Amino acid sequence: MASAHTAVDRRWHVIDAEGQVLGRIATVAARLLQGKHKVRYTPFIDIGDHVVVVNAAKVKLTGRKEDQKIYRQHSGYEGGLREERARLVRQRKPERLVEEAVRGMLPKTKIGEAMYRKLKVYAGPDHPHAAQKPSKREVA
Repeated sequence: MASAHTAVDRRWHVIDAEGQVLGRIATVAARLLQGKHKVRYTPFIDIGDHVVVVNAAKVKLTGRKEDQKIYRQHSGYEGGLREERARLVRQRKPERLVEEAVRGMLPKTKIGEAMYRKLKVYAGPDHPHAAQKPSKREVA
């Protein structure tokens, strides 16, 4: 009889975000992180793969989101809400655009946090994960 704690085969995937729409990239990444592309997918078990997103600075936002989309963060103190437009976020920390989009599509649980930790986002075309032999994923 097979053990309930069998090893999970985790693969690595690279997604090139250059010229791609942010939401399309985020959905592909979220599905890979959750493991929904695998036959053994179960909602309460983390069997997802690792995802590396490169060229996050060149991701495309449709419509007028560049000027209208607002990213918020709160320090926890009274009056500690900071708001920033997508255009400024792209200049200051372009990885955050992809990270926040993917995080919003993952479960809001401990398992979701574990899935999110397997996401690596880089603003440029280079990443330090070549040793893992990641496979290239196309975004439809």
